[in-house]
Parts: sequence; structure tokens; C-alpha cells
Amino acid sequence: MAASLLSKGNPLLRLRLQRCNLLTAGIISSLRRPRSAAADSVGDEEKKPSAEKTNPVPSLRDPPKYRMWDDSDFKEWKDKKEEILRDIQPIISLVREILHSNRYMDGELLTVADEKAVVEMLLRYHPNSEDKIGCGLDSIMVDRHPEFRSSRCLFAVRTDGVRTDFSYRKCLRAYIQDKYPSHAERFMSEHFSRGRLSRTISKSPKNFNVTDDS
Repeated sequence: MAASLLSKGNPLLRLRLQRCNLLTAGIISSLRRPRSAAADSVGDEEKKPSAEKTNPVPSLRDPPKYRMWDDSDFKEWKDKKEEILRDIQPIISLVREILHSNRYMDGELLTVADEKAVVEMLLRYHPNSEDKIGCGLDSIMVDRHPEFRSSRCLFAVRTDGVRTDFSYRKCLRAYIQDKYPSHAERFMSEHFSRGRLSRTISKSPKNFNVTDDS
């Protein structure tokens, strides 16, 4: 009542009171105003699960599982591959020793036991074995390659005195194709590359490797 009377008598005081009323009304309305859209969005983000929770990244504790290891065909192939490696490992070891050790000098004939192994496991399977043997086989010899003098290779010495070199790799390919026709192509695609055996032999068939250009 007193304020209203004073305001009527003093225009300046009335103006100040009006400003005060407007300021008070603004503060109250801001307090009653609903939360902003930004606040709502923040609240929604807090409610939503993070991407890491919904799509966890695989850790080393949980390695990915591959169906390959459970595939019966793969297990069958793995067993067959090891069987082939065990089969050819002895002849590969023998040929490497003949060609790359001091066991035989250039131009020396193989022993009866070594010759028998080379003929039965390799030469007889060569694609041109009939031409290599010709009129008859007299012996097997190791000597320098006629063109690549830095390399040594095996020679079939015929009964007429003619000698002809032969690639043990071609023989080995033909042997695998003859004995393991269903698996030969796959085996050679893994272990032969550009006409050469692609790994180096070791004692264990599982670690079978050969690297040889001869």
C-alpha cells in the first residue's frame, strides 16, 4: 500500500519498481522453464549403452574361432599331407646328401643300395624314363650338369655307355601323382613352386621342408 502511494507521487521511483518487477518475473520464469533440448540429449546419451558395450572388441583372451579347424575335410587333408611327407622324406634326404655333400665326387657311381633307391623311387617315375634308360640301365652317376656347371645332378648311365641327366623333381612329381592321385595337385600347389620344391627338409615330417634347384 505504501509502495503504491509512493510510486504515484514519484515517477522515478515508479519506473524503478517496474524494472524490479520485470527482473523478478524473469528469474521465476527461468526457474520454472523445462530443461533445454541439449540437457535432454545429454540425458538420452547417458541412458544409451556405449558402442563398446554393445559391440565388444575381441581380446586376446577370446581369440576368433575358425571353422577350418573343425572341418572334417581339412583334417583329412592334413593327415594325408603328413602321410605324403613321411613317404617322400627318405628319398629327398638321400638325394640331397648325394648331390650336396662329400659323399660322392664328380663322376662317381652310386653304391648298389643308393642306386636301387633312386631307381625305384625316382627314375622309374620320370615322364621320359624309357628314353632315359634306352637299351638298358647300367648304373646311376652323380656329376656336373652339362649346361649349369655350378650344379650337380643325377645321370642314368646306359649299357651302351651313353649317359643322360634326369631331374629328381620331375620324378618326384610323377611319383606323387601316381601314388596319391586325389591329393597330388593340392600337395604340389603347397610344396612346389616354379618347378622347385619350396621348403627345406628337416627331421620331423611336420616340419618337412626342401629347397633345392638341382
